[in-house]
Amino acid sequence: MNDAEAVGLCQDGDHEAFRHLVEQYQHVLYGTAYLMTANPSVAEEYVQDAFLSAWRGINTFGVGRPVKPWLVRILVNTVISGRRRRSIQTVPVDDPDSLPDNLSEASDAFQMAEQIEDRLRLRQALASLPNEHRQVVMLRYFTGLSLSEVADVLGRPEGTVKSRLHRALERLKAEMRE
Repeated sequence: MNDAEAVGLCQDGDHEAFRHLVEQYQHVLYGTAYLMTANPSVAEEYVQDAFLSAWRGINTFGVGRPVKPWLVRILVNTVISGRRRRSIQTVPVDDPDSLPDNLSEASDAFQMAEQIEDRLRLRQALASLPNEHRQVVMLRYFTGLSLSEVADVLGRPEGTVKSRLHRALERLKAEMRE
């Protein structure tokens, strides 16, 4: 079943078709939420809230449009409004235990230490970016959206997204060189 078929079935009330969308996009949404919150349990909660909102609003979704940017936009809005509603304790970006990782492929402790250090440096560099720059980098490179999809998710012109991305990448390069 492809996304368009799933959306059509969901609009007819088919819960199993929605399960297809959840299974297809849960990892992307969780990764995005985790990058925005740095807290695994809070990220899971936001993903659940976003999928619930998507189910409630599935009838307003235009069949034939890409599903991924629509779901990511719902998630981003959920996280932003959730932060406004409550103050959330997040795990510091320099806490190595907070990093989701798959370091089992590392052949020795030295490689693992280097990987952890690189991840910490990248997280610290990302954390130093202004929020609008961090969001663009996260959505483009960690969530894998195209520039036009990022613009759609953030409700900004594509030119604005391009310039923010350029400035963010320049700053990240400078931070990582230090």
